[in-house]
Amino acid sequence: MEILGSKELMEQVRSKGLCTTCGACVDICPYHQSHKGRIALTFDCDIAQGQCFAVCPQTEFDANELSELMFQVPFQNLPLGHYRSVKSAKATDKIIKGNFQNGGTVSALMMFALEEKWIDSAVLTGSKELVPEPVMADSSEDIAKCGTTKYMATPTLSLVNKSAREGRKKLGVVGTGCQMKASASIRSNPMNKDEYKDAIALSLGLFCTWSLDTREFLDYLKSRVGREQVISMDVPPPPAEIFVIKTENGELELPLSEIREMTQEACATCPDMTAEWADVSVGAFEGKPGWNTVIIRSQKGEEWVNAAVEAGYLVLDDLPDESLDHLIQGAGNKKKRADNAKHEEVQ
Repeated sequence: MEILGSKELMEQVRSKGLCTTCGACVDICPYHQSHKGRIALTFDCDIAQGQCFAVCPQTEFDANELSELMFQVPFQNLPLGHYRSVKSAKATDKIIKGNFQNGGTVSALMMFALEEKWIDSAVLTGSKELVPEPVMADSSEDIAKCGTTKYMATPTLSLVNKSAREGRKKLGVVGTGCQMKASASIRSNPMNKDEYKDAIALSLGLFCTWSLDTREFLDYLKSRVGREQVISMDVPPPPAEIFVIKTENGELELPLSEIREMTQEACATCPDMTAEWADVSVGAFEGKPGWNTVIIRSQKGEEWVNAAVEAGYLVLDDLPDESLDHLIQGAGNKKKRADNAKHEEVQ
């Protein structure tokens, strides 16, 4: 893989609308900064090779190298990526209460990891006055505050870079597919720095089909709910085709077609629906409210899930074959759409 610099990153990714706002380039050097849902280059950097380019999920990468690093197997371009097993899961009453999405599996796994010292801190996505922002969670109470889905692009990985620079170790990181790919690239030490130390102990990926442009969606949201406090947002499974906003005064159902119009342009070329480069990936279990689908990918991820079950944080069950087939089909279709979008872009 050829590693280039900031200039090429701007030309090949940002100027073409392909930035996913994952945050991998932010705080890795002083020139890439995020502000209100956008990432900008604040200085005309002319470095020939930059880590910003090397870890961007939208530049070329060595899939075999990352697969060997994460899973100790060669890369196979499968719809779900590499996995050891696929299960259904939900949190138990052992975890503290929170406004959790679906089965609360993500929060349960992160709480277990933190309380049992598998990690020292968790890098999550929280929000401040509806604006999503990276959050460092040092307690289960902190994790509980980040339990809902934001649906907006957030530079979460900027906090991983900042934390690593400050000497933090044993981080647990939660993010979408592009963020998991970028975090795996960060862990591969692409610049071959002698002083590099991997700060990520566990990675948990979130199923994702699209992410919204933060500024555009927040303007839309304010026009719809005014000053009402938004408690949570959700996309019910097909064929509902609605976007549900829960506020302090009730629920508002909006056409999903309106919401999709605010999707980041980069999402069209993303092939990864199930966060393939994580230790464990989690999404909604369609047809079974209150449960999650869990894809266990790495050996470490398998040990993590099993230990959380044994400690009483999580309940596991088999995933029906029909549900697995549907998941594989959906992930495969996203890969096909992304491939078609890339071909159209080249033409």
